[in-house]
Amino acid sequence: MSFFTQLFGVNWRQMQAKVRYRILILTLLPILLTLVSLVFITIYWNISYTGQQLFMKVKADLTVANNTLEQVQRRQEKELENLLQSWEFQNFFRAAQGDKLQLATDFNAFLAERQVAMDLDFLRLINVERAAADPDLRHLLTKVKGGEPYTGLMVLSSKRLARLDPVLAERARLALLPTPRADVPDREAEDRGMLSRSLMPIVDSEGEVAWYLDGGTLLNRDTRIVDHIRDLVYDKGTLPERSIGTVTIFLDNVRISTNVPLHFFPRDGEDKGRALGSLVSEEVKHKVLTQGQTWVDRAFVYNDWFISAYAPLTDVRGERIGMIYTGFSEAPFIHNYLLNIIELGTILMLVLLVSGMLVYRGAYSLLQPIERIHHVVKAVQSGRNVRIGELGLEKDNELANLAEQFDRMLDLLQRRNAQIQSAAEQLELKVEERTRSLQEKTEELQRNVSLLNETRAQLVTNEKLTALGELTAGIAHEINNPTAVILGNMELLRSELGDKAGQVEEEIDLVIQQVGRISTIIRSLLQYSRPGEFNAPLEMHQITPIIEEMLVLVRHSIKKQDVVLHQELNASYPVQINRPQLLQVLINLVVNAAHAMDGKGRIWIRTYDWVVQDEPVGVKIEIEDEGCGIAAEQLGRIFDPFYTTRPDGTGLGLSLSYGIIKRIGGTIEVTSTLGKGTLFTIGLYHEAREESGLNPYEGLMLGAGGLA
Repeated sequence: MSFFTQLFGVNWRQMQAKVRYRILILTLLPILLTLVSLVFITIYWNISYTGQQLFMKVKADLTVANNTLEQVQRRQEKELENLLQSWEFQNFFRAAQGDKLQLATDFNAFLAERQVAMDLDFLRLINVERAAADPDLRHLLTKVKGGEPYTGLMVLSSKRLARLDPVLAERARLALLPTPRADVPDREAEDRGMLSRSLMPIVDSEGEVAWYLDGGTLLNRDTRIVDHIRDLVYDKGTLPERSIGTVTIFLDNVRISTNVPLHFFPRDGEDKGRALGSLVSEEVKHKVLTQGQTWVDRAFVYNDWFISAYAPLTDVRGERIGMIYTGFSEAPFIHNYLLNIIELGTILMLVLLVSGMLVYRGAYSLLQPIERIHHVVKAVQSGRNVRIGELGLEKDNELANLAEQFDRMLDLLQRRNAQIQSAAEQLELKVEERTRSLQEKTEELQRNVSLLNETRAQLVTNEKLTALGELTAGIAHEINNPTAVILGNMELLRSELGDKAGQVEEEIDLVIQQVGRISTIIRSLLQYSRPGEFNAPLEMHQITPIIEEMLVLVRHSIKKQDVVLHQELNASYPVQINRPQLLQVLINLVVNAAHAMDGKGRIWIRTYDWVVQDEPVGVKIEIEDEGCGIAAEQLGRIFDPFYTTRPDGTGLGLSLSYGIIKRIGGTIEVTSTLGKGTLFTIGLYHEAREESGLNPYEGLMLGAGGLA
């Protein structure tokens, strides 16, 4: 390195620094221009696209509001139609026709009751003459020709409202609030009322309209409709935080029903209130009320800017009487937009900073060939295996030739070292191969010995089962005949004794019961020793009906015992089984559980779907008791034939159950704790996995407790 220091000196380092900075500036300049362009493009895209989306949303909200208002009117008309067709109305109507109908006390009380139930502000029955004389109903009468009902909006003065109900006139009155960007009000209050009014003609027996059912709702101060629309289109999560979604119904330019708050962000203890009586802005009024157009734009609503949509409302005569409005506050969107711009700017600055660092490092790497040669030389001297490699210089360059010759010398040295290392690795590889071969042969020998032991145990089991089958068949043949004779003679004896048989009835029943027990033992022995002969057809079943049938049979068997059965039957997946055999297994396990508790305690029977890797494969059944439990040394033998801890047991019940479940490829497991109880778990697959070539009693300890 001293050679290069003497050659270039301080000027070399100064030139190196200048080159780095020039490369840094030339590289960062296009990146900076690209990022700035990207910022402006993003800002433009956000302004145009986001604004368009907001206006599309508020326009859709206005459509929902219009449709909801129409649905409210149709529902009001339908309720009046249902009232007209109801039995109570027809009954009152016919009963009161003999009197002056409007003065019938009971009928008026009935209408008042239905008015409250239907959330109407007025409900009355008027005859044709009064309806024709009422100037407010004349336009509605032209709509109900032909006997069809009609519902529409209507504006009434205070006096006309008072004719319907004085309370309506008081409720309709709203004090006008001076509102920024709106016309100066020319009166102190708005006392007119906007009604949603329905007229229902009543046809007499001759097909002529004689009466009208008149009902409706005053929209002034009625916030149910606007709140319902707001909750429908501006539900939680549809707007940014602190954004307010509002709906308003206008009478002319006055808010008569709204959820626009008086105080957008009230202080402690201050109520938000509603901006009833405030006015719409002048520009909106001109476009919507004067020109009859729809407004979809930003608008000043009471005291803040909103993304707004307005549409005109018309009465029964087709004249514009007001507006319906939907909108949401603009400020939270602007806040989010500015926040996004700040975040984008921060990200771009970080990108620019990282790009500058990368460019600086790249410029530095261009000036490293000489430093690389120096470092490689020092590294080789210290014993490390490194190369100079390509320096990015021309082939005629002296430094490139020197680096190439030095690398060739290092390659030759490395090849000699590699030959020595290869010989050592080959020796280690041969040792590993010999060791692996020996291990594989040892493992194969262990598998063969294990297979031999299993085969020998299987042969012993088969021989014992064969001997047991022959012996059982002989015993069954020799015993079944005497038992049949005994049963026949006992029945004959009972018949011959007649009335005197009652003296020995208990003895006769005992003999018949014991003969039945002998037959049961013989059948169990035959079924155990010859399982292949008792294979029954398998069918697809639901587990719950089988459990319920088993519970009926078990309750009969243990009805004298103080045992409580708890059911948790949640299995829904069908399985392929033989129903009688599964009943036999379940009855055996439940009866054993009852005996384990000495006839007193609780038994739980649970079923649930067997799920493997989120896929149902079958059903599992659990039978749990709170009996004495099974000792650990006995737990491994409970499925062995003839092994029992009960004085009157045969030791074949659990062994037969084991064989039945195994024949269809199922599983049966048991866990037990002394003094607490035992849990049997049966697993049944959706499709039985029959293994006809295998002995279902494989693995049972026939030598201990079974046949010798």
